[in-house]
Amino acid sequence: MKRFCCIALMLLAAVPAFSAAKKVTVAELKDMLVTMHKANKSDEEVSIALKQLQITEQLDRATMNSMADQVPGKLSTEQLYVLEARSALLPPPATDVPNNAPLDAAGQQAILTKAATYVSGTWSQMPALTATKTTLRFQDNVEALADASGLQGGSTNGATGLWVNPYNYIHYINSADTELAFDKGAERVPVDKTQWGRNKMIQPMDPDPDLATIFGEAKDSGGLKWDRWEVVNGKPAAVFSYAVPKKKSKMNVDVCCFPQIDQAGVMTLSSASAGSLNGGSGGGATGNLQTNTTWDHYRAKNVGFHGEFFIDPDTGVIVRMVTQDEQKTSDMVHQLDTRVDYAPVVIGGNALMLPLRAIMITEVVPNGEAGAGGFSTRTTLFTSEYKNYAPSK
Repeated sequence: MKRFCCIALMLLAAVPAFSAAKKVTVAELKDMLVTMHKANKSDEEVSIALKQLQITEQLDRATMNSMADQVPGKLSTEQLYVLEARSALLPPPATDVPNNAPLDAAGQQAILTKAATYVSGTWSQMPALTATKTTLRFQDNVEALADASGLQGGSTNGATGLWVNPYNYIHYINSADTELAFDKGAERVPVDKTQWGRNKMIQPMDPDPDLATIFGEAKDSGGLKWDRWEVVNGKPAAVFSYAVPKKKSKMNVDVCCFPQIDQAGVMTLSSASAGSLNGGSGGGATGNLQTNTTWDHYRAKNVGFHGEFFIDPDTGVIVRMVTQDEQKTSDMVHQLDTRVDYAPVVIGGNALMLPLRAIMITEVVPNGEAGAGGFSTRTTLFTSEYKNYAPSK
């Protein structure tokens, strides 16, 4: 027992906590990469250094690409993508903020009127389209409950041995293409029969938030409030914040999948073993001592949410939308934040403002024991790009 405790302490001491991560600005990140490049640090060394950073400002794609010559390989490049995704909802560096004067009440109302006209007109009358959505998945390696988490070696994929709950670094998992259809601007996702959860990954099953729906609910819940200026697509955009309480929300959440924890430790044996287990005189247990786990969707209706709209002040076109669901700490989904960037796409000779990129930040309790005395959480980041837009046939 004494040796077990010593091993546990040694392992915990060897794992750096996320709270101890070094906080850096975008400029400091650049300087660090330049310094390590001059010192001929290896790809592995640079990636380890990047894993230990917590960036405090938004790292945009253009700035990240400008650092390409300073990273020595795919491991460090992967961690730059992680930093970009994790910082997607943070404010940009002060040097990137336009010095436009704050909007007065009349100026704010003029922009919101243009935006409302754009959403109810141009956006809601978008033609039927198809597109390919390519999504990169990054997540930490917190283990989820296995399908058969047995108590002895008879369960081949059972979780055994020492368990610790360290901070796990986020890394690239995979890339996937999804064929989508758009109906009046709203994304339609095809049926997905993947066994999420069992494959140690979660998947939000709903499409990205629909601009028209979110804008309408924001207006009906007390309106949009002027916040600041930011640069999007090389041009100043007016940023308005909003909040939609649960009682006025039609936002639903569907994330797949989580184990039913009340099944943990339930033994499934063959019928030949039943007699002896129940006090009878039957033969010995021939079944495999293991847990059979059922995986279910986490679903919630009318979830409160808040976020921001980034609006072109001249046209009222919305160039970016942020939604942040307001989950409870006792829910299995703790965080579900989405940012969608829109840009002009030429289709049939017409330039349409369509989703070009999306970033989703999630935090879940993979083993479904939220609210218990202790539980592990998993962070998964999704960065998506839309391409191959075409009229629906």
